[in-house]
Formats: sequence, structure tokens, C-alpha cells
Amino acid sequence: MADRAAFLRHIREQAARGRAYRVALNPEATEKQSYVGGGPDKVATLLAEWQAVGGRGARVTGAVAAREHLAELLASWQTRRVLHWGHPLLDRLEIPETCVAAGAQVKTWAELASEPPDRRWPDAFAADLGITSVDFAIAETGSLALFSQASQGRVVSLLPPRALAIVEPGQILPDLFDLFTQLESRKAELPSNMVLVTGPSKTGDIELKLTTGVHGPGEVYLLVVESE
Repeated sequence: MADRAAFLRHIREQAARGRAYRVALNPEATEKQSYVGGGPDKVATLLAEWQAVGGRGARVTGAVAAREHLAELLASWQTRRVLHWGHPLLDRLEIPETCVAAGAQVKTWAELASEPPDRRWPDAFAADLGITSVDFAIAETGSLALFSQASQGRVVSLLPPRALAIVEPGQILPDLFDLFTQLESRKAELPSNMVLVTGPSKTGDIELKLTTGVHGPGEVYLLVVESE
């Protein structure tokens, strides 16, 4: 282990490097000027940006293809315990039933939340996979916006070592500015918490070395299900 003086010298050097790249503020940067959008194919843009930051993903057509793809993922991951949101899209695609058919034990967030704490948290930590949908996905940045609700607990996307988000094209916004517009229109009913997920969990807190999977899932998968 480095001695104290060497450690502090390293911190000072890295801090000095960081100060050399200060962000220049542009007071003229407006939504109109800075809007990028999602391009001609927002699904392709979303997946490309998502994969560029370390996520994995695919696009499929139809519910049957979605279930088949999920079954393949569950088998490859050797998934035994699944925790998932209660969400209309997941119900419509029969995602819980597909997990059960693959041999996994399945619980919704509502079921887990109703358990006494001495059972709830061991069950939560035992989950291999958390499955959610999204409230919005942002093509420009490859981000997922997840709102906390009674059936959509934060734990589902944050605690298991793997996370899977299943979305439809109608949930995808072209640009991050579009998310702000949506939030403004819903500000009277915003949840207590919103998480923006852009790839797997990453941190550079320890010796400024990038590490994956410390504060959340180390592997994240995005499945976009298009209509037939």
C-alpha cells in the first residue's frame, strides 16, 4: 500500500489535472440551439448510445420474440430469482410467466414490500435479476428514466447484480430536453424519486480508477420490443 505522502501527492496531481479541463459556460446555449434529437431511427440511436456506455441490448418484434429472447437471456445468465416491477407492459408481454417457465422464482416489488423486514431484505438481496420497464428512455444520451411508485420500487433496478429494462418505442424520447418538457407537464404529480440510468453502475471514487458494479448492477440489458 502506498504511504500517506505518496497517496496525497497522487490526489493533488489528479486534482490539478482535473482543473485543467474546466467546462466553459455558454450563456447562449438554449434548448433550441442545443437540441440534438434521436435521429431518423430513435430505437437504433438509443441502443447505440446505451451500448457505448457499457450496456447491452437488442430490439425484437412482437411479444413472442420478446419472450423467446428473455428465455434465452435467463438461461445464459442461469437466473434463479427474479424481482420485477408491476407494470402494464411487463404484464402484457407475459414477462413474469416467462420467468416462471424458465424455472426462476419470481416476486413483484409489491409482494416484496408487503413482507416483514426480516424476510423482505434477505429476499431482495437474493435476487439474481431485476426486471423493470421505464417511464421514459432518452435516445440522445442512451438513458432510462425510472420513477418510484407503489409498484415500481427503486430496489428492483438498483440492488440485483443484473438489471433488465423492457421498453416500447412509444416510451422513447428523442432528446434529454424532451424529458424536461415531460417533467414540467407532470410536476404536480412527480414521484419522490427518479433515477436516470445510463449504462452499468460506475465509480471512480477509489484512487480515481473506474470500477463497474459498485453502487448498482454491474450488467444492464435493454430490450426494445417493437410492434409486429
